[in-house]
Amino acid sequence: MRPRPGQVLHFSEDPTIARFVPHVAASARQPEAYVWAVNAERAPDYWFPRDCPRAMAWATTSTTDADRERVLGPGGGDRVHAIEYGWLKAFQTVELFAYRLPAAVFEPFGTPVPHAHVATRPVRPLGPAEPVGDLLRLHEEAGIQLRVLNNLWPFWDAVTTTSLGFSAIRMRNGRPRP
Repeated sequence: MRPRPGQVLHFSEDPTIARFVPHVAASARQPEAYVWAVNAERAPDYWFPRDCPRAMAWATTSTTDADRERVLGPGGGDRVHAIEYGWLKAFQTVELFAYRLPAAVFEPFGTPVPHAHVATRPVRPLGPAEPVGDLLRLHEEAGIQLRVLNNLWPFWDAVTTTSLGFSAIRMRNGRPRP
């Protein structure tokens, strides 16, 4: 489930959105109102239930062999996503939908490397919401490891000290730091 050329995606558990209106998210770090979307590279970051905490890491051009081996492991591909056991059932049963949006009205967001795309005006989807389907299958087909852990914090703390690319979403919804 990735956008086609000229598109970005917005993932939601609500299949009835007819118009996206800029808003300030409850977890926002900035005061501006946006409509949020992602490109093909970052779409896998959202193959999860909305509130599911997750920590992710991937190989980049500057990733060392040692970091690749330590975090991704043998046969691990180029990317790993981690969730907690308490979220596994939701991961397996969520009904997630993707909205295709016109990329032309969005701007890259994030520095030094953009991690999202934002629009400052209302945006209508290019069509109806599309069911994303089996999230485990999506991970498998994309060659992304999925790890299920007791607690995300030890993994996150290790990943952030490496040369890998990394991101975490909704960590506040996970178990507390041990």
